[in-house]
Amino acid sequence: MSLFNELKRRGLIAQTTHEDEIKEMLDNQQVTFYIGFDPTADSLHVGHFLQLIVMAHMQRAGHNPIALIGGGTAMVGDPSGRTDMRSMMTTDTIQHNGDCFKSQLSSLVQFGEGKAIMVNNADWLLKLNYIDFLRDVGVNFSVNRMLTAECFKSRLEKGLSFIEFNYMLMQSYDFLVLHKEYGCSMQLGGDDQWSNILGGIDLVRRVCAKQVFGMTFTLLTTSEGKKMGKTAKGALWLDPEKTTPFEFYQYFRNVEDVDVIKCLKLLTFIPIEEIEKIEKNLPQLNINDVKERMAYEVTKLVHGETSADTALKTARDLFNGGNSENMASTEITSDDFTDGTVGVIDLLIKTKLAPSKGEARRLIEQGGVLVNSEKVVTIAKALSSDDFKDGHVVIQKGKKAFHKVILM
Repeated sequence: MSLFNELKRRGLIAQTTHEDEIKEMLDNQQVTFYIGFDPTADSLHVGHFLQLIVMAHMQRAGHNPIALIGGGTAMVGDPSGRTDMRSMMTTDTIQHNGDCFKSQLSSLVQFGEGKAIMVNNADWLLKLNYIDFLRDVGVNFSVNRMLTAECFKSRLEKGLSFIEFNYMLMQSYDFLVLHKEYGCSMQLGGDDQWSNILGGIDLVRRVCAKQVFGMTFTLLTTSEGKKMGKTAKGALWLDPEKTTPFEFYQYFRNVEDVDVIKCLKLLTFIPIEEIEKIEKNLPQLNINDVKERMAYEVTKLVHGETSADTALKTARDLFNGGNSENMASTEITSDDFTDGTVGVIDLLIKTKLAPSKGEARRLIEQGGVLVNSEKVVTIAKALSSDDFKDGHVVIQKGKKAFHKVILM
């Protein structure tokens, strides 16, 4: 099947600069393309995972990926999708975060001789002479046109710093450098990067008199338009130390029914024909079986088959009333007790099963909290050390969220 049609059928493509030319290139040529990752944390999150999926689709079809680590641009901060300015980062932090990305990228993208390469834009951006940059690059940009870009429009009311205003120029310059050094002819990115991608394409055209291309892909959102990957603990990280494989699995196991086909198409490599067959027959299928398979496939891609198997078994054990050793856990000590007891509300907060005491009270009042399979019927419920049989208790929120609290 045509790669372009495959990406389109999966719903991955959002916008293209030259659809017919891009389709011909992807289906009949070997294309060198790049996707940028600003190292603003020490782990990629599930939003980045969609970019890894696209890179893998492209590489499997014979194209050459460049993973660009934004060691230079991260020192400025991308205003795209932001209502406030990103915090400044030190070079050591940026280097550490960039180093953390490669192993996560390597779970789906093959690096090495004749395969994908990783570059850091700090290698050229930090060496720039400001006056030369203004004369050679800045002269090609219209301020009036830049101000119409979505990434800037959303910031104008609160104030856009001059340092952020340079971000588009820097990302555009990345495309120019990669085109000159590696023959890169296409930039890919999330749909919030559209304005920056257009800036790079225009810069290459003006400086090199060459046509290059851009394509954005769908942002990972729910059917309500909200970004996926937000949990009570924050972002859904790819690092198993920040989000355990079980927590990762449970997030996708618990997505809304209406989003399961979308996740299968965007986040797995199950053949699109098979997914479309599932979609057609969905009313006759057990939706929980479909969600279980989707969650398993995504977890396997990120954390490997062994971790996915363990997460699946843990979830099934918990659903059947078991007490799995692999569930998410939190440790407490006697310091967490007051007058010999610890309140269930306090445990809900500590385990992040509830974001606030008000929400914890609401959950209990609505009958949505169980401790060791017994419903908590009063917001004043407290546990003593005697309740921690075998050194722990299991708190359940609703039907699907389980958390082990271990008394140390």
